[in-house]
Amino acid sequence: MTDTSGSRTYPLAGTTVLGVFSHPDDESLACGGTLSRLADAGARIVLVCATRGERGSPAGLVQNALGTQRVAELRCAASLLGVAEVSVLDYEDGNLTWARATELQAHISLCLRRCRPSIVITFGRDGLYWHPDHIATHEQTTASVQIIGSPAPALYYVTLPRGAVRGLVDCAEARGWVAPPTGFWSLDPDAFGAEAEPPTLVVDVKRWTARKLAALRCHRSQFDVNGPFSLLDETDAHRWLGRECFHRAPGAGSSVGLLERCLAST
Repeated sequence: MTDTSGSRTYPLAGTTVLGVFSHPDDESLACGGTLSRLADAGARIVLVCATRGERGSPAGLVQNALGTQRVAELRCAASLLGVAEVSVLDYEDGNLTWARATELQAHISLCLRRCRPSIVITFGRDGLYWHPDHIATHEQTTASVQIIGSPAPALYYVTLPRGAVRGLVDCAEARGWVAPPTGFWSLDPDAFGAEAEPPTLVVDVKRWTARKLAALRCHRSQFDVNGPFSLLDETDAHRWLGRECFHRAPGAGSSVGLLERCLAST
């Protein structure tokens, strides 16, 4: 498809990509560059976020207020990434593993029927770093897609490149940043991607790292303005955020390799 001026083509117009994640910020950190790349090629990007992230608690914010803030941050990031629609479910942050699996699966299935995506992106079995909510989202999204049978959309599991978070943290610490004792950055950087299945697709998103960084910075409650993302220059961003990794779920028929073919057209 070409725009009205005839100067730009949108090869993915009519294609819907559904991302299913657990918390606000998952989308930007895991695959913000790929989502932007697909959106720029005309794909309609829809995000489902299972929780409001109300337990990712910085000091001084009660859970309800934090949940409201994080949803607003998600919508800010989604706008920058080119996301067309954001749907936030109301499952309790930190308890997706114990939520009623059939209910969460039903919510995801409803979105699949309504949006009719060609491609679904969610977490791999490692949950990026064995986060229980991420693993539950992986399991229920996989089940929701598999139950459709042969007409199911192509399913891809996003993973973080091994060593990328470690490199990002080391880079920031070399410039004087000190990791806080609690919160996201207190996690072991080496855990990210350490147990991920080998990627079947590595996407070059260097042209989109500026937008990915801007989207990450929307999530101020998690990645504060003085955090490591604020210290990255263009070279650093390309090195540590410029690749995004996916493992294609087993499938058959025309859906196999669909994301690869879509990206090849951008």
